[in-house]
Amino acid sequence: MTDEIARDPKDVVRDGYDAISEIYRADDAEDGSQGEWLAEFARALPPGGHVLDLGCGCGVPAARWLSARGFTVTGVDISARQIERARALVPGAEFIQSDMAAISFDDGTFDAVVSLYALIHLPVAEQPGVLSRIARWLRPGGPLLAIVGASPGTGTEENWLGGGAHMYWSQTSLPTTLEWVQQAGLMLDWQRFIPEGDTGHVLIHARCRSPRDK
Repeated sequence: MTDEIARDPKDVVRDGYDAISEIYRADDAEDGSQGEWLAEFARALPPGGHVLDLGCGCGVPAARWLSARGFTVTGVDISARQIERARALVPGAEFIQSDMAAISFDDGTFDAVVSLYALIHLPVAEQPGVLSRIARWLRPGGPLLAIVGASPGTGTEENWLGGGAHMYWSQTSLPTTLEWVQQAGLMLDWQRFIPEGDTGHVLIHARCRSPRDK
């Protein structure tokens, strides 16, 4: 991964996923470990609860898994191609093409928010603000399940996944991210390191503070 970023990072992410959407995830891709994460996450949700899938990609697996189990799902992604596929693959959910740092919802709209491998594509400077907005969008006690970075680093990769596209990532240290989570008004329940080859990410589960929380 190179540290040089010659283009707007969000253009890199949007164009990259537009180009390699099918390479990144096939229509019939299995849930894999994400299905296990979602099953654990969903146990605390109200039946039919409204879940925001932030950085939903093509809707597979998170939106598909949640929709198939009766949850009301709204997905957001910056890539037009990803949203096009999500609408076809998960017809029971609503999908919106938008920058996650620009979209707006009313406070208390969602029972839960899931964001897997998406926040790490957002410039670090914008991540605290998105976490704060997630906290406002959640109803009191509502959970957030998200993948965040394990260590700091920002840059791009050429020919990502062999698809001829560039991709951009940006993340800070885990302690800093967890501090942002707390500052946003979210309470951390647990964190788990998810290994990927020689490196990895961290899966966190947090929840919006309620009047009962001190």
